[in-house]
Amino acid sequence: MKKLLLPIVLLFVATSAFAQRKSDLIAEIDDLKSKMAEVEQELAKAKREISSSSAKAEALEVENVGLRDANATLLGNLSNFSELSKQNSNNVNRAMEALARKEKQLSGINDMISANDSTAIVSLTRIKQTLGENANVSVAEGTIVISSSLSNLFGSDTSSELTETGKEWLTNVSKVIKSNPNFKTEVEGLNITGEFGPTYDQVATVSKELVGTLGVPGESIIISAKDGNFKEGVNIKLQPNYKAFYAKAKESAKAAQ
Repeated sequence: MKKLLLPIVLLFVATSAFAQRKSDLIAEIDDLKSKMAEVEQELAKAKREISSSSAKAEALEVENVGLRDANATLLGNLSNFSELSKQNSNNVNRAMEALARKEKQLSGINDMISANDSTAIVSLTRIKQTLGENANVSVAEGTIVISSSLSNLFGSDTSSELTETGKEWLTNVSKVIKSNPNFKTEVEGLNITGEFGPTYDQVATVSKELVGTLGVPGESIIISAKDGNFKEGVNIKLQPNYKAFYAKAKESAKAAQ
């Protein structure tokens, strides 16, 4: 019995020791599994963070490419704007230069017009001194108009023979014409009947007296007959030489370019 008891005790002890060792191993395995689960969780978290970081990096790269493209476009637009601004500035400068030339041309023409007007006004004063303060003289658009009635010149509205008073008046008018050689002279007859034959005879008589008797240059005189619109008489018109005026204006315009 004693011989059997010892092996039984040893077997019990061995069994107990084995059971304890197995329990410890199971506990250690459980602990390792727990740690492995934690490691796997950390690994999964790290993978997610890496994936998120990679996505952010790709997004930043795309955004960076977009920013580079936008920056290149902006620089191109700025360059184009600078070139366009330079062109506009050049265009404005050319326009201002052209405007300055036009103003200079207009200034020269205005000065010539003012000179003509001033000449007409000065001539008007001298004409009144020659013909007398009661003379019928006016200025219209730079043209000096000296008027006389048919009765004063011819004694009636149908006659074409000058009276002594008419001859005396034309003598003074000839002095005015000769003292203003830069003016063209028009002898204008006005009637209210519409019959221009007698009127042409009258202005022809006046022109003949001025040229043939009083020595006025014939090339500077023209004659005309018009409807007087309820007025009749003879007008001696002294007007600027527009052909010479425009020739001079053209020269002034060319000089200003």
